[in-house]
Amino acid sequence: MKRNIILLTLILIMACPDALKAQFEWPGSAKAAVCLTYDDGLDCHLDVAVPQLNEFGFKGTFFCPGHSESLYNRMDEWRKMVKQGHELGNHSLFHPCRSDLDGREWVKPEYDLNKYTPEQIAAELRTANTLLKAVDGKTERTYGYTCSDYTAGGVDFTGTIREIFVAARNDGPIPESMDGYDVYMAPSWCVDSHPAEALIGYVEKARGNGTIAIFMFHSVDGSYLNVSAEAHLKLLQYLKENEKDYYVATFKEVMEYIKTAQN
Repeated sequence: MKRNIILLTLILIMACPDALKAQFEWPGSAKAAVCLTYDDGLDCHLDVAVPQLNEFGFKGTFFCPGHSESLYNRMDEWRKMVKQGHELGNHSLFHPCRSDLDGREWVKPEYDLNKYTPEQIAAELRTANTLLKAVDGKTERTYGYTCSDYTAGGVDFTGTIREIFVAARNDGPIPESMDGYDVYMAPSWCVDSHPAEALIGYVEKARGNGTIAIFMFHSVDGSYLNVSAEAHLKLLQYLKENEKDYYVATFKEVMEYIKTAQN
């Protein structure tokens, strides 16, 4: 009898090795993690996103470039936002992107990553960190790849990202598992006019996988790459109503948790 049980166990291991892997453990017995991140340092973040986040007690991550007009004009409000527990992330000084990809006609020649050197982007990112430290006083920071690009002059600069930052957000699908998760290429979803049902479906997929859903928002009830205020609000309402299932925290907090769990 004992021999048959051992044999059956071996057969199960050979047939379904993934089934025996330990489930990644999120804080509070949550089934998935959710990061709400916002790019480009826009007025609508202060006017719409932050008040809605505060209403439900959630903390967001705002990847703000140094040349943000909102940061310049409303710096006291950005400082207040950080004091409320939200994260201010690095999004470079001038938001450089590659110009040689489809739909990139808007990239200015002086901010074309194809014309940058790896040394130039490194200097820009370090300078942006100095600027942001003057805003919030913090010395550790995460990075949001601009346009999800990570080459300068054709050279991969992710090594520099690993040296400067705690973690970094890119784009990509929800991971099937947390095995081998790279916090310096954390995948996220760029929202563009998607309804609340799609936003909710995104986090439910992460819950089903036991992994993580990272939103890459831009405008909130604004102009480009927009999510409506109504859809954003419904997502937050859903997360609050199902908070036992989701570990919702800033990008930095979640990435630091993952790094600790991996060690």
